[in-house]
Amino acid sequence: MQLGAQAYTIRAYTQSERDLARALKRVSDIGYRTIQLSAIGPIPVKTIKKLCDDNGLSVVLTHTAEARLLNDLDAVIDEHKLYGCRYVGLGSMNDRYRSQDGLDWFEEDFIPVTQRLKEAGLKFMYHNHSFEFGRLPDGKTLMEELLSRFPADLLGITADTYWLQLAGLDVVEWLEQHRDRLPCVHLKDVTLAGNEQRMAPVLEGNMNFAGILKELAGNGVTEHILVEQDTCYESPFVCLEKSYRNIRKLGY
Repeated sequence: MQLGAQAYTIRAYTQSERDLARALKRVSDIGYRTIQLSAIGPIPVKTIKKLCDDNGLSVVLTHTAEARLLNDLDAVIDEHKLYGCRYVGLGSMNDRYRSQDGLDWFEEDFIPVTQRLKEAGLKFMYHNHSFEFGRLPDGKTLMEELLSRFPADLLGITADTYWLQLAGLDVVEWLEQHRDRLPCVHLKDVTLAGNEQRMAPVLEGNMNFAGILKELAGNGVTEHILVEQDTCYESPFVCLEKSYRNIRKLGY
């Protein structure tokens, strides 16, 4: 199980080649050796690959735009082969899919995508927020319905610990129940400022990360744990470093 960084955390620093080079060096200097590419600026793929290589960072997961998955899949596959990256991620489903009827469309649109990726030796990964755990008219959650339509060999879940907690779930229990879907997991913590809920570096908040990491390390499936903090209340590089040091102290 490898500890990596989600580039979305530092997206303000990845929009030009010059900034990306400096940002990746900072990430590497912290100690990370794997990275997820997300919200990177309009930089050529070969340049991104070289900058990652130059900084000793392996690309293990992406968040890829929905439009590209649906309309430019061959190029997406070629890019992931160039990166040496097996996992092709979608950051969230579009609003039009977030209903009982909308899931019919999602299935129709994305089953061919997931099958084509599997044929290419890649795997589709869906990243959850909290809305997927809202109830549909039939009483099931949207996530339950989604998983019933896509077998585990076609759809993995990039489980996000913060959003699972926000949805009111027992995070460790959910991870245990769905371990066959979890080659990649996002780690972020939750804390409070007064009554305001905030994202926090891992082990700087209130979540049960001792239990979470123990479950992930023992499930035989999770290959990559990736630190992500969408909103930082200090430098995002400081947040990434705090998470890295705290997780390492637990032995992961």
